[in-house]
Amino acid sequence: MLRWSTAGESHGRALIALMEGVPAGVHLTSEEVRAALARRRAGYGRGARQKWEQDELTVLSGFRHGVSIGSPVALEIANSEWPKWETVMSPDPVPRESLLIDAGTGDEREVARNRPLTKPRPGHADLTGMNKYGFDDARPVLERASARETAARVALGALAGAINSEVAGINVVSHVVSLGQAEDTSGYLPTPGDSEALDASPVRCLDPDSAQQMIDTVDEAKKAGDTLGGVIEVVLYNVPTGLGTYATPFGRLDSQLAAAMMSIQSVKGVEIGDGFTTARRPGSAAHDEIVREDGRVHRVTNRAGGIEGGMSNGEPIRVRVALKPISTVPRALRTIDTETGEAATALHQRSDTTAVVPGAVVAEAMASLIVADALTQKFGGDSVTQMQSALASYIGSIPEVRK
Repeated sequence: MLRWSTAGESHGRALIALMEGVPAGVHLTSEEVRAALARRRAGYGRGARQKWEQDELTVLSGFRHGVSIGSPVALEIANSEWPKWETVMSPDPVPRESLLIDAGTGDEREVARNRPLTKPRPGHADLTGMNKYGFDDARPVLERASARETAARVALGALAGAINSEVAGINVVSHVVSLGQAEDTSGYLPTPGDSEALDASPVRCLDPDSAQQMIDTVDEAKKAGDTLGGVIEVVLYNVPTGLGTYATPFGRLDSQLAAAMMSIQSVKGVEIGDGFTTARRPGSAAHDEIVREDGRVHRVTNRAGGIEGGMSNGEPIRVRVALKPISTVPRALRTIDTETGEAATALHQRSDTTAVVPGAVVAEAMASLIVADALTQKFGGDSVTQMQSALASYIGSIPEVRK
């Protein structure tokens, strides 16, 4: 079925995204992928790095004239800042003198970017990664652990979204539920028709009052030298019933979605549908009653978030994701210097106040990847046309009274 992977470091030459199993006949252009990457760089609370560190996309294989040809798809996302890091992040050995500068006083000092990073950040991969891989410097850890890697996932998510849309008419949308202590109190669930408005909102929130509170909260945190987390929600519409399975533990669609969301940097919690709220309800008020109206079967409510028994049930799939505040806190938290063991303040590597808004875009991509994989598992074929035919045959096999 679909198999994908990413490679590359935050300040390396490029990120690479690879996907195998893409059916022939998927329509997607480089500009559409670039648009997805631009959405990931946007959002209130992002730092200056997003403005000058651009994503330079090249489609290396798998497409011809904007249409997939059935072979593996390889994407390269070059780092426009690579010339500044070429020596420090060189994959090959470099002369020691190339890492030194003349300080103007007769002595030599290391280039700032090459100084060992020995003050690990609380909440980050730094210290544990150094211990796990035997590094004396956090640089190799943070370069791969960085959320910069999600650019490759978003690129692949654009491809997965195209598969979902062409095969089954599936659409995905995301919004910010809360940012710090500011919450969207409207209770409105966005639909695909809201996509442009959500992209236009600096905090991906359609309620004006709630959006302004989120903006104010970010401004306050930035002024205080702090960072913020939040909660986002991804909603997938028109997912056919029966994706995923109850037959195997890890074949369950909700378990796959939860694992995918937890793989995103900074994510610390996931819920499907009403999740934790449902846990506080009695059974009589927790489940979605089934009715047949206007010639179709549907749930009166969607507290289960479109998944029952590990399978999609035809209702919109809702996944909520909680992101912790960014680990690099400008006012710096206490840590140790791993060279001396003495107390220190943590290193500071970036200036974002929050990554919740772009986190929603990344979560969209991950949801699209999981659903596309489930779709190809159930309706797999060599082409989009074959998958559409298999889906139509499956829907046709369901008795009318159960549709």
